[in-house]
Amino acid sequence: MRYFLHVAIVFLAAIQTLNAQEKYPNELLSLKKYFTDIEVQALAEEFQGVRASGGLQDGLFPIRMTGVSTKLIVDAANTYLSLLSSSELLQTQFAVDSSEWRRWFNVDNGVYVRQGLSLKEMSTKQRSAALQILKVSLSKKGMQQAFDIMKTDRSLSELNSSSFLDEELYFLTIMGKPSEREPWGWQIDGHHLVINYFVLGDQVVVTPTFLGAEPAVAKTGKYKGNEVLQDEQDSGLLFMQSLSQSQQQAALLEAQKQNDNMVAAAHKDNLILDYSGLQAKTLSPVRKEALLELIHVFVSNIKEGHAKVRMDEVRRHIDDTWFAWAGEAKDDSVFYYRIHSPVILIEFDHQRPIGTRILHDQDKPTRDHIHVVVRTPNGNDYGKDLLKQHLSKHKH
Repeated sequence: MRYFLHVAIVFLAAIQTLNAQEKYPNELLSLKKYFTDIEVQALAEEFQGVRASGGLQDGLFPIRMTGVSTKLIVDAANTYLSLLSSSELLQTQFAVDSSEWRRWFNVDNGVYVRQGLSLKEMSTKQRSAALQILKVSLSKKGMQQAFDIMKTDRSLSELNSSSFLDEELYFLTIMGKPSEREPWGWQIDGHHLVINYFVLGDQVVVTPTFLGAEPAVAKTGKYKGNEVLQDEQDSGLLFMQSLSQSQQQAALLEAQKQNDNMVAAAHKDNLILDYSGLQAKTLSPVRKEALLELIHVFVSNIKEGHAKVRMDEVRRHIDDTWFAWAGEAKDDSVFYYRIHSPVILIEFDHQRPIGTRILHDQDKPTRDHIHVVVRTPNGNDYGKDLLKQHLSKHKH
């Protein structure tokens, strides 16, 4: 992890050189190779999914009717595809079982090549249609959060004079053919914002989702006052503070937060992660509801109907849900927390500064740099378990 931080710092220095000299320095070429090698190595492993050391739990994700229509999402995606040229479709559309799902990375443009069209290069009609896909897939809150995350890249660009950081450098791809019956999905990929949205009938799986912000609160520039992931931060801290001393001690992974703690970010699709911390089974009914409310903060980024389906799934496994914490729990503390059950994994992490190193102590985590990842353990990230069941009965 420390080496990855070093790489990111080298990247910032390199892009400043690029801006000054208008050429592509060797440092950036080396970094492109570094990130490509990480991805190639990860994709060489057959997908299994995040799981505990005891192995995958079967039977968690049956194909079923939810009663929540996906027609608006299908229509929006088909409208977008109808506006693309042949060459643009080549960049944008992939098979539903393509490895393209797994090709995402929370790194800046310039050292990582993304597929699809970016919002920046789209025509006005294409951009409007692309954003309509997000609008009908996400809640109003989730849509606003996506826009606010994009704004942070503009703020980061202003701090670092970087042309690779831009509020419109977010790339949209479509997997499969949008349909109300057949499996398909979409992905948006960019710095601090990655959403994988799988659709099968009226079921959706919206993981892995990666969210981030630096600066988390913009103090200067075009978007001064923009705040990102503050509810996730404050709600997590409030829950930890509400626990008894013995419960807090049970949840504690580390008393002091010194480093970045996230373990399930990009290219960790096959992570083996055992449950740790405080088991919800030991909580009172009131505290269980509080934990569910905290989980809902993350789940509520998707439309209300699908969010309810997801929360019902989470609730069925609440006794097997674990809450873990690293760091202190004072009002101004930096910290990490994890919520882990058979059907959901959430990580929230205050990270060391990279693009805001001029503003903060370079070796300590800061509230101004936040990473969040949400996954579906036991093989259903990207809707893989649902897709496997579907393909076993319906050959494509």
